Amino acid sequence: MSITIELPHVGESVVEGTIGKWLKRPGDAVKRYEPLVEIITDKVTMEVPSPVEGSLVKLLAEEGETLPMGAAIAEVATADSPEGAESETAAIEIEVAAPAEPDSPGTTGYLLRDVTPVGPTGGAAVELAEPTGSTPSTSQVRATPAIQPPVPTAPTSEHTRLSPAVRRLAQEHSVDVSRIHGTGLGGRVTRDDLLRFLESGSVQTSTTSPRPVRQPEGVTSADGQEIHVPLSPVRRMIAEAMVRSVTEIPHAWSTVEVDVSGLVALRASVRTEFEQKQGGSLTYLPFVIKAVVEALKEFPTMNATWGGDKIILKNRVNLGLAVAAPEGLIVPVLHNAEQFSISGLAVGANDLAERARTKKLTVDDVQGGTFTLNNTGALGSYISGPIINYPQAGILTTETIQKRTVVIDDAIAIRSMMNLCLSFDHRINDGAEASGFLTAVKNKLQTFALGTSIY
Repeated sequence: MSITIELPHVGESVVEGTIGKWLKRPGDAVKRYEPLVEIITDKVTMEVPSPVEGSLVKLLAEEGETLPMGAAIAEVATADSPEGAESETAAIEIEVAAPAEPDSPGTTGYLLRDVTPVGPTGGAAVELAEPTGSTPSTSQVRATPAIQPPVPTAPTSEHTRLSPAVRRLAQEHSVDVSRIHGTGLGGRVTRDDLLRFLESGSVQTSTTSPRPVRQPEGVTSADGQEIHVPLSPVRRMIAEAMVRSVTEIPHAWSTVEVDVSGLVALRASVRTEFEQKQGGSLTYLPFVIKAVVEALKEFPTMNATWGGDKIILKNRVNLGLAVAAPEGLIVPVLHNAEQFSISGLAVGANDLAERARTKKLTVDDVQGGTFTLNNTGALGSYISGPIINYPQAGILTTETIQKRTVVIDDAIAIRSMMNLCLSFDHRINDGAEASGFLTAVKNKLQTFALGTSIY
């Protein structure tokens, strides 16, 4: 008896998937729940496990082939059955968690493009369901995402938990953090601890070669003047999404200048305490998120989608946070962002970015973004015109913070200034609504000052 493996359904909005890479070949032995194939969709890339144990008999889809969800992709002969027996079907069903209730602490997830997260085999609780009486020949594998809202726990050792920033810095300099005395909460190694260690000259030279810069691979033209780089499935999906956005959404743009001197002073005053307590970095981003979330509540048409003959307002703020990853743009979604304090937003944003960059995303992480925020200023950008994340109503970029001379009460002063750039769907909002929203975000950012609580 052989089992036909089907392309799993990964959400209502995902209707097709592309075979990215077969992890097994015909003749290979396959264990139950062992990754069988890598599937790419417009929201997530994931590894699909085998629902049965046996040997891979036949591939029914080629790498790079795009198929509808539920299509047959492979045949596996079970360990206790001959290959030539009648075929059954094993459908892999991935269960997506329902949105959090309004009174819940909220969940963090991802709306993304071209990232390779761990799929149902990456820590998910996978259970083989018993066949029903009506369909005795069908087995279903349910994969319940194992990622839950983080619960603070005491570290088992002083170096058990490192912030994403500290971990990356240690990796870049090949530092063994066990050699560092941590001054953070519970003896945790902080960024300052690591920097002091590096400055002390105690770092031993690593024998590992520096990580090479990733170069595009392609075919050189006949005249040697060009390199033709083929599109990966991921890059093709990004391109299609961008074209759809600018084709279907009439973009309009608006920009304001914000005095964030008070915000700069506030962050500087609470940064060390936060990083010692939470173990992660405190950037300007959570402060901006807080301002944006509050402004979206005042201007609900910015937290909306176009419904053809109606405008659909969203009651919850599920904020997308654009992240630059090696494989391309990822836009994690912080669900129910209105429920978090600035400190909670910082923890959530750090968690999103880290899991996005380390490819630890699940299907449940890709749903429900209502508005997108992109911190292009972290890359040095001064002003930009972002493309809206379809089908949302807008996207906001925060640009680099610079000290500039400004006039205050007829006197020249040096202040920390930042530009906010908004792209909005002109079908849903006009200039008045866009300007009102930007002004609201600006005013909220300018109210941050020494003494403002982040908890």
